[in-house]
Amino acid sequence: MKAIIFDSGTLITMSMSCSLDLIRKLKKIFPGKFLITKEIEKEIVEIPMKIKKYKLGAMFLKDLITDKILEFPESMGIERSEIEHETKKINLIANNSFFVGNEPVKIIDLGEASAVALSFILNSRKIDNIIAIDERTTRVFCEKPENVKGILEMKTHKQVEFRQKSLSEFKQIKFMRSSELIYVGFKKGLLENNSKEFLDALLYSAKFKGCAVSSEELKEIEHL
Repeated sequence: MKAIIFDSGTLITMSMSCSLDLIRKLKKIFPGKFLITKEIEKEIVEIPMKIKKYKLGAMFLKDLITDKILEFPESMGIERSEIEHETKKINLIANNSFFVGNEPVKIIDLGEASAVALSFILNSRKIDNIIAIDERTTRVFCEKPENVKGILEMKTHKQVEFRQKSLSEFKQIKFMRSSELIYVGFKKGLLENNSKEFLDALLYSAKFKGCAVSSEELKEIEHL
C-alpha cells in the first residue's frame, strides 16, 4: 500500500487550472490511497463553501471526497486523535523555529502541519508516502530548513534568527507538486489533449494559480 497526501494548496491549484479530472484518472492507476486530513478538508470545502467566489470549486472538491477519490486516514486505520497529537507537535516545532527579535514567525498552517504529521505516522508504519504540496516554505523547511531564513528575510525585510538545533527527522518527508502530477498524467496519456502545447499550458496554469515552480523547472520538466 502506498499513499499520496494532498495539501489544500495543490488541490486548489488543480481545481483552478481545471485539472481535477486528472486526479480521478490518476487514482484509477495508483496502487494506494489519496489522503487528506480533516484540517485540509476544512480549508478546501468548509471555509470556501461560505464564500461565493470559491463555492463552485469547493463543491467540485467535495465531490472527490464523496466519491472516495480523496479519503481520510481512518480508511488506513489511523485515528483522528493520533493525527491531532502529531499535528500539534509539528506545528509547535515549525512555528517556533524562526524569530524576528523575540517574536516567532509562523511558517506553516494547520493543514500543512497535519499533512506532515500524517506522513510521519505513515513512515512509522512503513507505508510509502509522499505529500503533494505546492507551497514552498513547508517543503524547504523539511528539506533544507536553514534556507527558510533567507526566504523569510525576503518576505519580511527583517533579520530572522533560526533557533532550532536539529530538524533532521523532517528530512524523511517526501514531496511533489501539482506540476509533477500533471507531468505524470501527460506521460501516462491521461490528459484530455496529450500534445506538448497542452502540457505547457497546463503547467503554466498551475504555476500562475499557486504552484511554487520556476519557469526553468517547467522547461526541464517539458524536456524530460
